[in-house]
Amino acid sequence: MNRVFYPAVKSFCIAVLALSSIAYAAEEKKVIKADVAKGEAIYTNGDPTRNIPACVACHGAAGNSTIVQNPKLAGQHDAYLYKQLMNFKGPDRNNAIMTMTAKALTEDEMKNISAYLGAQVIKPGTAKNKDTIEAGKNIYRGGIAEKNVPACASCHGPNGAGIPDQFARLGAQHQEYTVAQLMSFRAGTRKNSTQMTTIAKRLSDDEMQAVADYIAGLK
Repeated sequence: MNRVFYPAVKSFCIAVLALSSIAYAAEEKKVIKADVAKGEAIYTNGDPTRNIPACVACHGAAGNSTIVQNPKLAGQHDAYLYKQLMNFKGPDRNNAIMTMTAKALTEDEMKNISAYLGAQVIKPGTAKNKDTIEAGKNIYRGGIAEKNVPACASCHGPNGAGIPDQFARLGAQHQEYTVAQLMSFRAGTRKNSTQMTTIAKRLSDDEMQAVADYIAGLK
């Protein structure tokens, strides 16, 4: 009985592995690599036929926004950018222009735009308030122990470079934009990071301003 049974099991396992390999190969073929050139085209020109505005109008040439309310996107991790665009399609991030734009984009277009921006170089920023630079530095590098606020650097890196596929690049970002996002997390109007919501609720307005100003000067 065993002599018949074991070869049968072995044959069955081989068949399952073969089918799994075929299925995996099929899935692999479905994966479409991001097209940076196509991403640049839609970033620069938009698509008027689908009411998609040119991203450059708000976020600047090559993702270096000069409008402080709009984030610099150059050099941002493409996986992070893609996630944010997906979040704008749902309830976790709400911005009238970005929600409208994201809903009009296909997933491939979002990947293409993200890949294009991730390949750009961010222009440096500067800290503006010399009176709070030390306080901001202390929060960013060491957190606030008595308020259970972790060091920003523990996730976003000592120079604000972030961690690909996990945490955003922050270095050189506009102070005004960073503060606005921290306040949105605290108010619950931005809901796509449990960690940031928890942290933001523990920060005062002055602490947000100080750390945001320090972040702007990171290189």
